Amino acid sequence: MTTAQLNKSPLFWVPTLYLAQGLPFYAIAVIAAQMFKSMGVANDDIAHWTAAIGTAWIFKPLWSPFLELAPSKKLVVVTFQVVGGICMGLVALTLQLPAWFAACVAMLWLVAISAATHDIACDGLYIASLSKKQQAQYAGWTGTFFNAGRFISMGGLVILAGYLEKTQGVTAAWTIIFGILAASMIALGLYHSWALPPAKNAAGGDRTVAGVARTLQEVIVDYVNKPGIWVSILFIILFRAGEAQVQTIGPLFLRDAIDKGGLGLTTAQVGIVYGTSGTIAFIVGSIAGGYFTSWLGLRRAILPLILAVNLPNLVFWYLSTWHPQDLVIIGTALSLEMFGYGFGFVGIILYMMQVVAPGKYTTAHYAFSTGIMQLGFVLFKWISGDMQKALGYQHFFVWVLLAAIPVAILSQFIPMDSRITEDAEAPAADTDKAAVI
Repeated sequence: MTTAQLNKSPLFWVPTLYLAQGLPFYAIAVIAAQMFKSMGVANDDIAHWTAAIGTAWIFKPLWSPFLELAPSKKLVVVTFQVVGGICMGLVALTLQLPAWFAACVAMLWLVAISAATHDIACDGLYIASLSKKQQAQYAGWTGTFFNAGRFISMGGLVILAGYLEKTQGVTAAWTIIFGILAASMIALGLYHSWALPPAKNAAGGDRTVAGVARTLQEVIVDYVNKPGIWVSILFIILFRAGEAQVQTIGPLFLRDAIDKGGLGLTTAQVGIVYGTSGTIAFIVGSIAGGYFTSWLGLRRAILPLILAVNLPNLVFWYLSTWHPQDLVIIGTALSLEMFGYGFGFVGIILYMMQVVAPGKYTTAHYAFSTGIMQLGFVLFKWISGDMQKALGYQHFFVWVLLAAIPVAILSQFIPMDSRITEDAEAPAADTDKAAVI
């Protein structure tokens, strides 16, 4: 590799690296659900299977140490970008099969595995290739371009899918969408084979599978022996009880016909309200929540942050009760909900960083905490379809509000400051990016 390549500005690769992290995540989180809805899959089945696919992000800390056995982080990043693109291409092909649903879920599971693995190497490459000053300098770029994946997914591809459904048919529309995603990920992988710094893994230490396994065991034992860890785990899981359910069922409610209790919006209209103003509101809320928490401190801010995540869900109860048809009213209501989601989600990220993670293995323990956070999301996502089916939309959105009460109460009784070590390693994650995981 030439000196010119080694000296490339991070602007050549940081934005595209985190766009490549965001695209497959949102392909699983939002595009797959909208595709299944258009293909006639029931809400409870959508919730069950998208939750199952999302388990890849729960378990990724368990295999993350073994990636250090690869020659470089760049190799892992590029490989899984290309593999992820190929798997998305296979998703497009499975839509043509008679047993398309089972085959599609299997391919989306492979997309999720490759994306979760890519996340590990992506963050590791960012940390290893930049100084602490540069990490801070480019942190805003990582969050912005990760969230660009949301904007492209909902504000671009879902809108395009809505147009294509009318002109090409539903199956052809989503085949094209996943074809575009596949081509984008492969193109990013090829670009990064040139643009990324090498980020070679350290040669020292016990670089054997057995040695890495022993270290992983030490990390897990140290984590579960932290004082008060089980209460912290309960808090992390419950934090997403309401938000996970509304983020799953809310977009499906917008699509369902009015006679079924929904708003009857088209695929393109859902993309417009969620992918444009909703995404902007989420990003603004995330930034505002960070400043709010730094002003008050986590102890005083945590209850307002929990309320911010959950109280705006009242807009879904309003929408399910009054069924407005004006897209401006619907978009304004959803922007309020997304602003609150972004604003309040800072609370759980900072709780994991400042309360749970500090200690001998700060970065690893933060990764385990994010896996537990994803566990909470998956559990409540899983039940959301069954709850909506049993209660109907209007009563379901009341249930979502009630589901937030336990974590609000618990937040007033648990410590909000670290009691582990005073000289803990600084956590290697940024709030803007981690908030959407």
